[in-house]
Amino acid sequence: MTRDVPRGGESRPRAAALRAAPWLVGAAAGALALGPGLGRGYLLRYDMVFVPDPPLGPVQLGAGEGFPRAVPSDAVAALLSRLLPADVVQTLLLLAVFAIGAAGAARLVPAGPGRAQAPRLAAALFYAWNPFLAERLLLGQWAVLLGYAGLPWVLAAAVRLGRRRGFARFVVALLPAAVGGFSSAVLSALVALPAAAAARLRTVPAAAAGIVLVSLPWLLPALGSGARTDPAAVGLFAARADTPFGAAGSLLSLGGIWNARAVPELYGHPALAALRLVLSLAALAGWVWLLRGGRLGAAGRGLSTAAAAGFGVALLGTAEPGRELLRWLIEAWPGFGPLRDGQLYVAPLALLQAVGLGGAAAWLHGAEGEGRAGPVAAALLACAPVVLLPGLLWGAGGKLVPVDYPAEWGEVRRIVDGDPDPGSVLVLPWSAYRGLDWAGGGRTVVVLDPAAKLFERRTVWNDDLRVAEDGEVRTVRGEDPAARAAARLAAEGRADAASLGALGVRYVLVEREALPDTASEDPLGENKFLSDPDSFDQVHEGPRLALYRIPDLHVEAVKEGISGLEVTGWSATVGSIICSLAASGSNLVPVRPPRPPGNRSRKETPT
Repeated sequence: MTRDVPRGGESRPRAAALRAAPWLVGAAAGALALGPGLGRGYLLRYDMVFVPDPPLGPVQLGAGEGFPRAVPSDAVAALLSRLLPADVVQTLLLLAVFAIGAAGAARLVPAGPGRAQAPRLAAALFYAWNPFLAERLLLGQWAVLLGYAGLPWVLAAAVRLGRRRGFARFVVALLPAAVGGFSSAVLSALVALPAAAAARLRTVPAAAAGIVLVSLPWLLPALGSGARTDPAAVGLFAARADTPFGAAGSLLSLGGIWNARAVPELYGHPALAALRLVLSLAALAGWVWLLRGGRLGAAGRGLSTAAAAGFGVALLGTAEPGRELLRWLIEAWPGFGPLRDGQLYVAPLALLQAVGLGGAAAWLHGAEGEGRAGPVAAALLACAPVVLLPGLLWGAGGKLVPVDYPAEWGEVRRIVDGDPDPGSVLVLPWSAYRGLDWAGGGRTVVVLDPAAKLFERRTVWNDDLRVAEDGEVRTVRGEDPAARAAARLAAEGRADAASLGALGVRYVLVEREALPDTASEDPLGENKFLSDPDSFDQVHEGPRLALYRIPDLHVEAVKEGISGLEVTGWSATVGSIICSLAASGSNLVPVRPPRPPGNRSRKETPT
C-alpha cells in the first residue's frame, strides 16, 4: 500500500476531507436525483425491478434457457437482502452508482493550481449528473450503471496491470462490473483493453483474463442458453436524436437513447440542449489540454481510444449502411447482438468528458493568476451539469416514486414457493411490461413484470419487446425458447393444462391489475391465451391476482439446478475476488492521476 504524504503543511483531517469530498458530491447528486425514492418502498421503472425478500436459488444463479441478463445482479441483490430490507438495498445500490462513479472520475483529474479541488469536483459532478446516466436510470438499467460507475477505477487499474499487485487490484476494480453482469462487463472491456495496450501491450492478455474471470457467472450459462438475437431490431435500438442537433449531436451530448420515454423532462429544450452541447465541447477542449500537457499518460491515450471506438459503434445504427452492417454481423454470430443498443457505448465518452471538464476547470482556475475570476469561473463550470439537466432533479420530476407491493403478491408467492414439486410459473397477460397503479394519484408505473423475479422457481413470460416507431408498434423477438414454445401453443389454440404441463409449467399466474394500455394490446392476452381454463385447478382468487395449478398428471418437469460447470464458474469468480481483495491491500484501487516527470511527491511505504 502507498499513500501520499500531506504536503504544504496540510493536516491529515483536511487531507481526509479532501479525499472524501468527491464521494460526498456523488452521494449528494444521488440524493438529489432519487429524491422521494430515498424513502421506504420500491422504485419500479422499466427494467428496474426489485421485489420484497427476493429469492436466491438456481434461477438467480443462472439456471434456465434464456439469456442470463440478470445474472449475477439479481443474486447479489438477493444476498444483500438477507442483511437489509430489499428496498433499502435498492436505495444503497443506486446511491453507490453516483458515489463510486463521482469519486473515481475525480481522482483521475490532476490537482489544480494550489491543489485546488474545483477541477476534481467538476469531474465528479459531471460524471454523476449527465444525460447518459439520466437516461439509463430512467430506463431502469441500474446494473448497467454499476458498471458505468466502475469505469474510472477500471481505467486506472488497467494502466497499472504490470505493477506489483496490479492484477489483484484490477480484479477489485472490476467488482462493479462483476455485479452488473453482461453489459457492464462489455463496457469495462471497452475501456480496459485499450488502456492496458496503451500502458504495456503485454498486459492486454491479463486484462482480458480478468474480465473473463469476473464474468463467468453469466458467461457460462449464456454459452449454453440457446438464446438468439433478432437482427431485425437493429433499427429499433439504434441511437436517436433527442436534441435539435441530430443523432450525432445528441450522442456527443451523451444522450440519444432509443427509448423516448427514458428522456428527462425539458431535455430537448433548444436553449438547454445547446448549452449542454457547448459544455461537452468545453469538456473535450479540456481533455485535449490535459493530453497535450502530458498530464494523463497511458490512461489518457487508452480512454481516448475507447471513447472514439464507442462513439463509432453508437453512430453505426444511425445510418442505413451501418444498420446493414450490424444486421449482417448479428446474423453471422448472435454474439454481436449487444452492438444494437448503440448509445450504451458512449459511456467511455462520458468519462472522458468528465475528466476533460475537470481540465477545463483547472485551466480556468489558473487563468487569472492571483485574481478571483478564475476560481469563480471554475466553480460555476463545476455546477453547470446540474443547472443544464434539471429534469433529473427530485426523482426525475416524479418519474421515480417508491411504491409498495400489495399484500396479495406475498400470498401468491407463499403458495408457489411452498409447493415442493417442480415446474415453472407462466405469467399472464402475455406481455413483458406492466402498467401498475400502485403509485397513487392516478399515476401509472410501467415496469418489467415483477412476477419474473418474485418466485424461487423459473417464470415463463413473454420476453418479446413491443416498440412504437412512427406510429406503428413493432415487435422484437425474445430470447427464451420456453416462451416461444408457449406462444406457439396459444397461437394454435392448444394452451391447455396438458400441453403447458408438457413444457414444464406447473402454475399459471394471471395479473388482473395490469392496465390495458400496456398489457392487453397483444393478441394473446389473458382471455385468449388459455384454450381450456377448466383444465386448471384454481388455488387463489383475489382482486388483483388469480393463480391456477396444472394437475400433477400433466406436469413433466424436473427441479431447476445449475450445472457443475456453472458452480465452478461461480467458485472461480467469487474466489478470485476474495483473493484479490486480500492481496490488493487496504486501498482497494489506488486511483491517482499520472504526474508529469520531475514533479513527484514523496512516498512512504510502510513495512
